[in-house]
Amino acid sequence: MKVAGAAIEPGPLLLLAALFAGVTAADGAGHQAELEGEPINRLQVLGTHNSYAMPIDPKLVALASPMVERMYSKAHAAQDRFTDDERALLAEEHPQRVDFADARAYEFPPLRQQLDDGMRSLELDIYNDPEGGAFTGPAGYRRLQMEGVTDTLPHDESHLGEPGLKVLHVPDLDFRTHCATFSACLEELALWSDNNPRHEPVFVLVELKTRAMPLFDEAAAVVPFDQSAFDELDETLIAAMGRGRVITPDDVRGDYETLNQAVLAGNWPTLAQSRGRFVFLVITAGDLSAHAPYLENASNLQGRAAFLRAQPGEDHAAFLMLDNALVREAEIRERVREGYLVRTRADIDTWEAQQNDWGRARSAFRSGAQVISTDFYQSGNRFGTEYRVSLPGTAPIRRSPAFERNHDDRDER
Repeated sequence: MKVAGAAIEPGPLLLLAALFAGVTAADGAGHQAELEGEPINRLQVLGTHNSYAMPIDPKLVALASPMVERMYSKAHAAQDRFTDDERALLAEEHPQRVDFADARAYEFPPLRQQLDDGMRSLELDIYNDPEGGAFTGPAGYRRLQMEGVTDTLPHDESHLGEPGLKVLHVPDLDFRTHCATFSACLEELALWSDNNPRHEPVFVLVELKTRAMPLFDEAAAVVPFDQSAFDELDETLIAAMGRGRVITPDDVRGDYETLNQAVLAGNWPTLAQSRGRFVFLVITAGDLSAHAPYLENASNLQGRAAFLRAQPGEDHAAFLMLDNALVREAEIRERVREGYLVRTRADIDTWEAQQNDWGRARSAFRSGAQVISTDFYQSGNRFGTEYRVSLPGTAPIRRSPAFERNHDDRDER
């Protein structure tokens, strides 16, 4: 699918203070109004990781944990077959060894509640299900039923039998979700946007899941994303959101020869031009070649609805993912100042919440990355610590510290 072009309608550069309900005098309504003319690549928001997630049934966690740990041990032993680059990337993106039950010790309210709470980035994991029914009757629940367990947590299978992209974390194991289909999740976002038409831009990460974790007999098969699946992604996205509500690569590229040239020239829309709109950012889980069909006949993502994770300098490069801010803080700041959008994480695999450690969060905010993801934006966690991440100030968006003069990061956590 190719997405038709749509002009970005410019909004006023200054808005009445009433538009910034909840902004305190300390933040300064005048300071917030100044942001209206800032390109969105000079701003910073906080969002959630695996935003759709509901808790796994504790009985399934208990059943699966030994299996998952054995699988992790085998994968660790097989690292001698990895390239040096693959080992380094694995160590960077998952720096601590955390057991399965703890790594998944987070949950979120429904998507619209997260947006009401000020989150301006969300993440959805999607699976290709061209025939429909791939994820009905999850094997983990079947195994529990074979052992006489019948009081499992509810799992809504509405529309799972229909063809289309599905939203979940791990088939047969971590499948409980606030919205089981990509279209249902997008419809939630569109409804919230309808009710909040002047909202700040929302950055939505869409992670393509291409690998299975076959813990149980008759586990669900995972189908790769081909050209047809990517076309379906675009079509579903535009059908649910409407073209005018989506900032696409074509909007940013404009008259530049490549998307990367436009990005390095700072050709992003302003906050005023981006109100009421969404930016979709596609990433892949592990297999960085999985998104290749999305670039077929679209080396600059021309006609596409979403941006792709890229490497600096590639023709389609506009969005980078540098998740470990403790390692990459200086590089993130450099790339942000060059014009790229960067996503990084305030916490990884719940380790920071366990240790009550805000070090990674401080590095993430200080780096200037525009999109920072956390598993812990709400008070209270299963580890009994005070760890909670919030965007400094009280507004859902602020100027990126990479572009802020005399920035003081002492209270960033």
